Amino acid sequence: MANYLVTGAAGFIGFHLCKRLLDDGNSVVGIDNLNSYYDVSLKLARLNILQQFSNFNFYKTEIADLPGMEAIFSGHSNLSFDVVINLAAQPGVRYSLKNPHSYISSNIVGFTNILECCRHNNVKHLVFASSSSIYGMNKKIPFSVSDNVDHPVSLYAASKKANELMAHTYAHLYGLPCTGLRFFTAYGPWGRPDMAYFSFTKGIMEGTPIDVFNFGKMKRDFTYIDDVSTAIETIIGKPAQGDKQAGMPPHAIYNLGNSRPNTVLELVAAIEKATGRTAERILAPTQPGDVTVTFADHARATAAFGFAPKTGLEEGIANFVAWRAGS
Repeated sequence: MANYLVTGAAGFIGFHLCKRLLDDGNSVVGIDNLNSYYDVSLKLARLNILQQFSNFNFYKTEIADLPGMEAIFSGHSNLSFDVVINLAAQPGVRYSLKNPHSYISSNIVGFTNILECCRHNNVKHLVFASSSSIYGMNKKIPFSVSDNVDHPVSLYAASKKANELMAHTYAHLYGLPCTGLRFFTAYGPWGRPDMAYFSFTKGIMEGTPIDVFNFGKMKRDFTYIDDVSTAIETIIGKPAQGDKQAGMPPHAIYNLGNSRPNTVLELVAAIEKATGRTAERILAPTQPGDVTVTFADHARATAAFGFAPKTGLEEGIANFVAWRAGS
């Protein structure tokens, strides 16, 4: 069994990953600031499940707090973390238009602290969250990790691009194996209320109108949470190797997407089918920072660790609606 540190442990992806690792008998230290970006009660409900495991320890702290992070790493020096999975971040595209400083604090300062703590504590592998938002208005589809991503259209996307570059630098300078994961619209039970599928389901179940931006024409590569957490669990045991002779540091980037994008109207239809109710749609123009389509080319992930998403949108949404109805 291994020892893991997971930041953003009370978040959507973090919760699912922690539970998998704990179910397998691993020791997990979780960090989360439990901020109010969305309903804290949902984060606490996730955390309550994790705290039922004797092999789970939790710290409420900010990753931007360097002394606090150093204390956590030094306090567990008798264990030492085999792998650190950094899922803590300020998410959201539209929110970055209103609160840019929160993205700098968590996604830039916080990630720097993670990198420093990893290099000074002999962490064997750092896995970190990137995002499909990094592709911006890329016209070439599907999106490949070899594509140029120098034109982000939101501060959130820019911060994730910065994370990838920072990790590459630490891999180069200090030999720290780093793996970045570009998540493509992860969804499912215990998901984030700020995401469209969650708010759509809430509106449809309550009989209130839903705002459908870009008149429903936007496409998203919806990726079910079980497929995402399975991939992460596999990746953490396969750190990037690099090639010193070729000047390649131990740094890798992967797309984690379903590679089957659906329109927002198809998402609405899936929710209607799962709930047995009809949505009242308010069609609206595109919002600033939104991208028209996300579409993952996950060939590199498939070749490296057999990534093969299994869950289609209708099945995943049905699972989410069932959870939402019972929550």
